[in-house]
Amino acid sequence: MKAWTAALVVAAGLRAATPGIDVTTIVRRSVEANRHDWQAAPNYNYLEQDRGHGGFKTYQVSMLLGSPYRKLVAMNSEPLSLAQQVEEQRKLDRVTAQRRRESPAQRAARVAAYREGRRRDRQLIDQLAQAFRFRLLGQQRLDQHTVYVLEATPRPGYVPPTRDTKVLTGMEGKLWIDTKTFQWVKVEAKVVRPVWIEGFLARVDPGTQFELEYAPVTNEVWLPTRFAMQSHAKVMFLFPRRGRANEVYFAYQQAGGSSL
Repeated sequence: MKAWTAALVVAAGLRAATPGIDVTTIVRRSVEANRHDWQAAPNYNYLEQDRGHGGFKTYQVSMLLGSPYRKLVAMNSEPLSLAQQVEEQRKLDRVTAQRRRESPAQRAARVAAYREGRRRDRQLIDQLAQAFRFRLLGQQRLDQHTVYVLEATPRPGYVPPTRDTKVLTGMEGKLWIDTKTFQWVKVEAKVVRPVWIEGFLARVDPGTQFELEYAPVTNEVWLPTRFAMQSHAKVMFLFPRRGRANEVYFAYQQAGGSSL
């Protein structure tokens, strides 16, 4: 009954799709807008709040000589004590000194590892248009935005190019895309059938899901404001792995300075 009620509420909030809207164009332009934001993201410092069962921690995240550094600045909305602030500053000074002493090869390896992680994230986003079939459900208001609401289901015959993109074959989801800028306002996705990774060594199970929300930082750049994830997986058939993440991002500022 709850599922039917929720479906009716969502349906009531949708306006009929505008005639002539090309879903392929909506998806393509949204991926292009997201790519622009992805390229701009390293130019911004921000605060990250990691929420858990025992409370939450707030970090200042900034680029430090080619890769990010997370400095703890608050616990449960309370500023750190003077002693804790001194200790966190010592950690930052120590890491800064270490990075400045790196050989060219060491620095290249560290920066390459950071860029590889970003590249893998980017590849997942770029594969959306190939991995899913999209259906335009209509338009609605979400926060301060008028959005297209798209349903995504696995595309038959899709062949993932990498191990990481293989998880897309077992997922379905929904996108809320701003009708003016084609920026993502919200993304929801969930695993609906088991997906084997690395042959038969690991399996991602149903119950794995995530939500991602975006908001404008400038007139041209939108960046994440929230990420929530719950994962269910098994390794070697025997060892279950479950993880949760609930992160909020805010106070974006354009980076500057020689160490950033």
